[in-house]
Amino acid sequence: MVSSFNPTPRTLMGPGPSDVNPRILSALARPTIGHLDPEFIRLMDEVKSLLQFAFQTENELTIPVSAPGSAGMETCFVNLMSPGDKVIVCVNGVFGNRMVDNVKRLGGEAVLVEDQWGTPVSAEKLRSTLEQHADAVIVAFVHAETSTGVRSDAKALCAIAQEFDCLSIVDCVTSLGGIEVKLDEWGADAAYSGTQKCLSCVPGLSPISLSKAAVARVQSRKTPVSSWFLDLNLVMGYWGQGQTRAYHHTAPVNALYGLHESLVILEEEGLESSWKRHQHNHLALRAGVEALGLKFIVAEDFRLPQLNTVTIPDGVDEGAVRKQLLSLYNLEIGAGLGVLAGKVWRIGLMGYASNPRNVLFCVNALESVLSGNNAHINRGVATEAVQKAYSQVGV
Repeated sequence: MVSSFNPTPRTLMGPGPSDVNPRILSALARPTIGHLDPEFIRLMDEVKSLLQFAFQTENELTIPVSAPGSAGMETCFVNLMSPGDKVIVCVNGVFGNRMVDNVKRLGGEAVLVEDQWGTPVSAEKLRSTLEQHADAVIVAFVHAETSTGVRSDAKALCAIAQEFDCLSIVDCVTSLGGIEVKLDEWGADAAYSGTQKCLSCVPGLSPISLSKAAVARVQSRKTPVSSWFLDLNLVMGYWGQGQTRAYHHTAPVNALYGLHESLVILEEEGLESSWKRHQHNHLALRAGVEALGLKFIVAEDFRLPQLNTVTIPDGVDEGAVRKQLLSLYNLEIGAGLGVLAGKVWRIGLMGYASNPRNVLFCVNALESVLSGNNAHINRGVATEAVQKAYSQVGV
């Protein structure tokens, strides 16, 4: 007979999901109500307003898609693209390649702007590519590339897209809440994120935001959106303002309780305070990791504080280390993806998990396991380096 499932508590310091704030876990357990209940409609309106704050936008169409971040990506592409469209896709990691896959599946022509993994998207390459492809209609790029831990200059890339009369699609899955995201200031046309990263909520929802120009593109399509569920012409009727809503689907009521609470927490802390907290904890982790003798693959100017990609010491079985961290310390860190598989670890400091306790715990656990595997590291100095880093930023 199968009994109730009770997972072993873990400390989640990989690329996501991140540790969920206990306040959010509590919110998930609140009584389920109907998805057209007046009280739930009030919650929907508050979620929209809170997401506008998080994205720093006044876009009316700012809502959570009832599916994970990958569905947010697909929502943007299926609504803004039509068969035959030429789309410039900037690729500097795994998730840029997923954008390419979306374009191809929708019958579009993907023109790639490629940069080395671990480096930001080149604005100069984007401009040069657009000069050669004047008929492009969309520019798509990843703001915070989860596979490498690199940040690209979203403001500059969106400005170039506007200059060439292209709509922009921006992947903010790992950036929202962790580093500066300002859609209106950037002039971004469509952005999507996820709840399981720096918002410290459970996986399963994808916040999106579309500009007036993007909404006009959706409403003036000459061909139907290829996905019924993700068709924003239909979804907008359900996420409209006020009491009158057109039934579209049964919203994940309790998951939206969790998102609402996570956004309330973000508003209470303040965006700039959240960004600063992520940066301070990154600096402390960096001090500890570098004291051990490990290196970061991303240059400091473009490094994500919430997703730290570090090298593996020579002769170390990276998979065995991760397994031992999980079995001995209940600590999860991430493996490398794509061309970085087997070469790096990805250490997340996202949302609720971005705190001094986790930084010290991770550095000490990593030192212990690496020492047990006879890795060539510097021993007995990492903790002091972390503490010194915190004292320098007043934590």
